[in-house]
Amino acid sequence: MPDNERVVTETMMPVNGIELCVATFGEPGEPALLLIAGAASSMDWWDDEFCRRLAAGGRFVVRYDHRDTGRSTAFPVGEPPYSDVDLAHDALGVLDALGIHRAHLVGLSMGGGLAQRIAVERPHRVLSLTLMSTSTVPPAYELELPGDGDAEERVWTDRRSAVDGLVADVRRLGGPFTADVPHLRRVAERVFDRTQDMAASQTNHFSCAGGPPVRDRLGAITAPTLILHGTLDCFFPPPHAEALCAEIPGARLVWLEGVGHEFPPAAVWSQVIDEIIGQAGRRTQPA
Repeated sequence: MPDNERVVTETMMPVNGIELCVATFGEPGEPALLLIAGAASSMDWWDDEFCRRLAAGGRFVVRYDHRDTGRSTAFPVGEPPYSDVDLAHDALGVLDALGIHRAHLVGLSMGGGLAQRIAVERPHRVLSLTLMSTSTVPPAYELELPGDGDAEERVWTDRRSAVDGLVADVRRLGGPFTADVPHLRRVAERVFDRTQDMAASQTNHFSCAGGPPVRDRLGAITAPTLILHGTLDCFFPPPHAEALCAEIPGARLVWLEGVGHEFPPAAVWSQVIDEIIGQAGRRTQPA
């Protein structure tokens, strides 16, 4: 069976009084690398083959469904009883459930904001930091998606409507390397079929409370930090990446040419994976 068709085993784990769905790639004895997805995004958007290639670089790769996404615990639509602090604690809770004390964190968009919070508030848990398509501003759920005028008309309980909406979002925020519509539909169908409550998954992260700001503490981050940012990101335009790089001591900024605000498209996998593995190999200060 081809690598990209191999079944991925998912495990439900008790974390912070809820259940989160977790999948791993590679050998548990290798250094852990935790993938933290963006707002309203289940772990499905971290492509299986992308994860396998990261694992082939000598990493124990962990991805998971945020609460209110995928198979993880869902809450009533519009009434999320949590904040971004809880979402950050969920990431650490996944590591705890796996018996992992320190990990390389890779966060995208809102996930990048959560990774920043962890690096500031729990620096002893972070081996290295990779921040993708993110910013110094509060996490993405406090912002508006550009051109999202049709979102109110979507029927998230209807598979076709939901899949169409997810594909439209990715295409609108992507660039010339974004996957074609048939591929995106397959991913979106998988998302729909795995998700407990699609309406909650597409609503609650954008309405949950924000925790105490950490921007004024970014200068205290000591973990080696890599910033990967698409040159065509219309959600967080390039100045966001430059500001983030300026505020974290020693951070490296690497541009992804022709990439929008999106999970890494296959065309840049080699660059992204080489950068992440190289970053994860950089030495941190002893715990």
